[in-house]
Amino acid sequence: MLNGGVKRRVSEEARRSLRKHWQLYLIVIPPVLFFLIFKYYPMLNAVLAFKDYNVIKGIWGSPWVGFKNFQLFFDNPMFWPLVKNTIYVSGYLLLAGFPVPILLALMLNEVGSGRFKRLVQLVTFAPYFISTVVMVSIIMLFLAPRLGFANVALNFFGLDSINFLGEGRMFRSIYVWSDIWQTAGYSAVIYLAALAGIDPTLYEAAKVDGASRFQKIVHVDIPGLLPTITIILILNVGSVMAIGFEKIYLLQNPLNMVHSEIIATYVYRIGLLNANYSFATAVGLFNSLINLVLLVTVNGLAKRLTKSSIW
Repeated sequence: MLNGGVKRRVSEEARRSLRKHWQLYLIVIPPVLFFLIFKYYPMLNAVLAFKDYNVIKGIWGSPWVGFKNFQLFFDNPMFWPLVKNTIYVSGYLLLAGFPVPILLALMLNEVGSGRFKRLVQLVTFAPYFISTVVMVSIIMLFLAPRLGFANVALNFFGLDSINFLGEGRMFRSIYVWSDIWQTAGYSAVIYLAALAGIDPTLYEAAKVDGASRFQKIVHVDIPGLLPTITIILILNVGSVMAIGFEKIYLLQNPLNMVHSEIIATYVYRIGLLNANYSFATAVGLFNSLINLVLLVTVNGLAKRLTKSSIW
């Protein structure tokens, strides 16, 4: 009887809320439908990783093979090189690229001239709007073995030309630093917004105490940025294994393939070019599970150490 009363009360409150805020519920419906149709529903097709896909029988009609596709991937000689390359590129990008937007935001926050500040923001923000294909074309032209600006400069100083994109060990640095140049200004906007939200009285108190600019950054700015930094770091670590496919694939060539082949490009070659959809789905699912484990782990550590987390 008590449960019936509780259910009736909850139902009445839901109807009352729906009548009162129906405009808000109406606005929420399109994004909810979008995620259900284009994000959650396709997850059901991950069952393909446990099947031997047959085009005629379809996904649900194809025979089950259990963990055979995963076992094939783990036994594949490419398994460890793929994991190693993916972690190396992602780790390099995280370690080198994560602090740059923070430092850029802190420096811009200290600029007194509004005109110069806007100019720097424009120059650093503009590369973000360059498409991946155009960006790769710029990199190739800049680093071309014969007529590229980098080699022309080397030749001017009496040094030999270098085939940058043909040197496998240079691939990671080329990818990472070009990505930092392209995205640092955009990422800094988030930290600038966080800095704008810091209580002005903290700056006034620091000024009264005689704090220098560096001391103000250390004791006011950075603590104010710490929650934002923590959230961004959690998201970045949670996507370590999901590094971008397009740019790496376009920069690849037979000379740097040993260092540039990652899980995402391997899935494309095996899944689409070789039409081995079940195996490619298994590899992609493995990649997603690793990301999920990293996300949950880092979120738990951040919640315990800094009291800031995604959930």
